[in-house]
This record gives sequence, C-alpha cells and structure tokens, in this order.
Amino acid sequence: MQLLMSLMLLLVVSSCEDQVETTYTYQTQVPVFLQVNSFREADIIIEPGKPLDNPGKIYIYGDYLFISEPGEGIHILDNSNPSSPRNLNFINIPGTGDMAINNNILYADNYVDLLAFDISDPQDIEMVKREEDVFPNLYTNEETGTIVTYKDTLITSTDPNMMWSSWGRPAFRSDFMAMESMAAYSGGSKSGGGQSYGQGGSMARFTLLGGHLYTVDDYDLRIFSVEEPTDPKYLKNINLGWGIETIFPFKGKLFIGSMTGMHIYDASNPSEPQKMAVYEHVTSCDPVVVNDDYAFVTLRSGALCRMGADELHVLDIKDLYNPQLIKSYPMENPHGLGLSGNYLYLAEGEHGLKSFNVADVMEISNNQIEHLKDYASIDIIPGPKSLIVIGPDGVCQFDYSDPEKLKELSCISVSFR
Repeated sequence: MQLLMSLMLLLVVSSCEDQVETTYTYQTQVPVFLQVNSFREADIIIEPGKPLDNPGKIYIYGDYLFISEPGEGIHILDNSNPSSPRNLNFINIPGTGDMAINNNILYADNYVDLLAFDISDPQDIEMVKREEDVFPNLYTNEETGTIVTYKDTLITSTDPNMMWSSWGRPAFRSDFMAMESMAAYSGGSKSGGGQSYGQGGSMARFTLLGGHLYTVDDYDLRIFSVEEPTDPKYLKNINLGWGIETIFPFKGKLFIGSMTGMHIYDASNPSEPQKMAVYEHVTSCDPVVVNDDYAFVTLRSGALCRMGADELHVLDIKDLYNPQLIKSYPMENPHGLGLSGNYLYLAEGEHGLKSFNVADVMEISNNQIEHLKDYASIDIIPGPKSLIVIGPDGVCQFDYSDPEKLKELSCISVSFR
C-alpha cells in the first residue's frame, strides 16, 4: 500500500511539473507592407533631440556625431566636447540603415531611395534631393508598388521554440537572423579631390572616395557621382556575388568585406572601379580595416554568419593583386574594428572591447593591451578627439591619447536600460 501511494504521489508531482510554463516578453521584428508612394509623399520630419533606443551606426563629421536608429532615422549630436555630447535633433527617415557625409551633405537610404540633406546648419536641416529606386531589394514588388519592411514589436509568449540572441535578449529562431543583421549594416571615409568627407566605422555599407559615393548590399557595389554634392547621381552597379557586408576606403582602393572573403577594387577611376583581387575564407561575417602593408579582417560566427569562425586574420597586402594570409588569431566573437597607428581596437560583441599593439603582426596575441569586458561593442571609430564605441547599450567615448590606457569620457545609454 505504501509503495502504491508513493507511485501515485510521483505521478501527481510529474504531472504538475509537465504543466509548468515559462512566459517571456521580448522584442522581435514583424513584417510590415508599405506602398512606395506612401513614404515618398510623407514629410521627412526634423524632430528635437531624443534618447537613443536602438543604435545602429556611428559617423563623425567635424564636431558632430551621427548615430543611426535602424529603420527609424539619424540622431545628430554636438560632439565638440566628447566628455559631454549634446543631443541636437533627430532626422526621421523611415527605412534607413546607412549614411555618409560629403561637403555638408548627408546621404542616407530611405527604403529603396537615396536622400540628400543639407546639414550646413544642423539646427536647420533641409532635404535637397531624392534619387528614386536605386536600392532595389528582394522585398520589393514593382508590379504592386509595395515593399516589405520590419518593425520592432514587443511580444509575450510561452512558445518553447524561443531562444536567446547573442545580446541576451529572447527571440524566435525564425527572427534570430533579422536581429543579428542589424550589426552587419554601418563606412569609413576621410577626404579627397576637393571633397570634405566624414568618417564611419568598419561595418559601414556607405563610403565616399574621389567625389563618388559607394554603397554595398548583399550582392552589389553601387556607384553614385557626388561631385556636385547636392545632386547625387546613380551611375551603375557591379555584381560581387553574395554575402556582401562592408566597405572600407584606403588610398584610392576599396576593401569590401563579405561572408566568404575580402574584395579589393582599384577606384583610381572612381566611376569605373576595377577588381584587383579576392581573398577567400570560411563563411563568416567579415569587416576589414587596412594600413599601407596589412589588412586586418575579423571573422565572426553566429546565425547570420553561417556559424563560421571567430578569428582575426592579418593579410599582407603589399601586393594588392595577391593578398596573403600571414597569421590568424582566435577571438571570442569579433565584430567591427578600428586602427590608429600601431594600435588596433576590436569590438568583441557581448565580450567587450579589446586593444592590441600590432606593430609586430606576428605577435598580436602576445601584445593585447586591455580587455574592457563591461563595454559590449559592435563597431569603433578612432576619431580625432576620441575613440567612439557603439554597442547594444549605447555609445561610449574614450580618451585614447595614451593608447596603453583608455579613459572613459562619456556614455550615451539607450532609453530602455
């Protein structure tokens, strides 16, 4: 009898355990169908400065810091004092992801269009040009005039198929790639040919060189003439294959990162860039920065990155037609990176921010300087006044005048943390 009662109690307990459910509230993205005419006819509104919600890309131009909100718009901050950046205003640009600035003209995508804004006076911004249908994508239906975009949405669920993203936020498996893809969208530019360019990060998809704007999407390099800055003109596109992610300019060359390798293009004739070489690697996400002799490429694993490697590759590019891998270093989950002289700053995702002395490229692992684990990071810009780091928690700036010891100057946190 005692044995029977014990068995019955065990069954009751097991039954109770089987019925336990866990409820999650999480942010994901749901599809939204838009008519092309609806966003073209809507006013681009310049709003007062507001808190960060979901930072995507960073860009600097003069004393100003630009921070994009994927799909929403661009924050403009007065960064003349990096210890106390001042929020000026917000350009409401639905469907935006990337930006670049040439001679006080800001270029940004608006779904399938390219917009140009005069930001000579950041307090009085004016849109000066819309170049239509220059960013076609897989989610455009030309017959019906509709596009598919995605909207961040809070959902409460007990679905057992839910998983945790790399930032510790829950998501459905089917939505994981969409959340990770925000990190893959941000270009480094300096100046040239009478133009005055800003500076973007290593994960940029827009960049400027030789009076031309270059953009990349999953498959193509697109070329625009911006020799007349207020009147950008689409010229052509060059198919690069698949998995194209980032673009970085250096001394008349374009270094294009993809999930399968790094493309090098000669842009000495800026309207007709010519392929010089392709360095191939295992399938991973792949931003790149370069100096005169070497390219530093991070390979990253993850759902969007086909579960590739987590490594830093160093390539000898003295012969740009024949780049050679000379050393690879294991990393944790490297994202963007920035190079300043002999110092490399590397965003390790949720694992923090690392810095290295890379004077000896064969001994980088033995020359790590710092690992700031509390700063989850996606991309980095070594700017003239500060080292700017963007991550899921916001944007932080550091004094790096002493590269051996970073000193935090300020942090702009996202509004919901």
